[in-house]
Amino acid sequence: MDKVGIIGAGSWGTALSLVLANNGHSVEIWSIVKEEIDMLKEKHEHVDKLPGVKLPDRVTFTTDLGSVIKNNDILVLAVPSVYTRSTAKSMAPYVKDKQIIVCVAKGIEDETFMTISDVVESEIPKADVAVMCGPSHAEEVGQMLPTTVVAGARTRQTAETVQNLFMNDVFRVYTSPDVLGMELGGSLKNVIALAAGMADGLGYGDNTKAALITRGIAEISRLAIKMGAKPQTIAGLTGIGDLIVTCESRHSRNRKAGMLMGQGYTMDEATKEVKMVVEGIYSAKAALALGKKYNVRMPIIEEVNKVLFEDKPAKDAVLELMKREKRAEHSELEWGN
Repeated sequence: MDKVGIIGAGSWGTALSLVLANNGHSVEIWSIVKEEIDMLKEKHEHVDKLPGVKLPDRVTFTTDLGSVIKNNDILVLAVPSVYTRSTAKSMAPYVKDKQIIVCVAKGIEDETFMTISDVVESEIPKADVAVMCGPSHAEEVGQMLPTTVVAGARTRQTAETVQNLFMNDVFRVYTSPDVLGMELGGSLKNVIALAAGMADGLGYGDNTKAALITRGIAEISRLAIKMGAKPQTIAGLTGIGDLIVTCESRHSRNRKAGMLMGQGYTMDEATKEVKMVVEGIYSAKAALALGKKYNVRMPIIEEVNKVLFEDKPAKDAVLELMKREKRAEHSELEWGN
């Protein structure tokens, strides 16, 4: 049995606590919000973010950040990406040397363009930082529906430690050394999911959605590989797999926000309606800036940024994409005659 502290009591942290508790581990959940912890202590259920998912009595709850870090062997950092740096900064004085921190949020910091694991390593250099991501909505994990993810780390030993911690009959975990590729796939797919949601909100069909998913993964691949990620990662669970589920699922907050914008909501109105952090909005600017830095064409992400930050109507953005100059789908392929 391992002792695991979960930093962040949102839907994902709560769902993962159930996976860990079912595996026989000791689990303690931390939140900075006292009312949230009081509710979890009383009901053993996150009635706002994961209703219907009951947590075992052996899952405990606290608002004391220092104690949850000191009292547990492994930490799961599950706060939204926009709060990662501030939370990591608060954690730093308590983290033990080589303590494993598993980052499970997805995003790119919009000011530094750093991935989540890079942010945590910069604030807590003594930690052994890993990541875990893949097509995994908290709502389905909480219902113990079959789910498959990937654990990534700098060393095989750390990745396999995370794999062993979480894996069971309904939660399968692969390992990978390509942490960068995993995090880029997991972050950039949220921006494409906003576009997919916009298409749904406009009433477009399956043809449009298939095009957005396929051309979206092409944009993600071009940038990720240019930055040093491996193509196998982008073709795997944390790339195309995560993109499909986020573009298609009724649980996807990015798709929902995009759908509202397709229906005419502003970005601010859409995020208020969703009532949760929409990670793709924060990653969109960083994705666009990285595309320019690495000289990579990213037309879908460019148009998403215009809808988000320049009030461009989603319908006009789709038209702009359709009217782009003629191209071969894969310019590196040669004709045989």
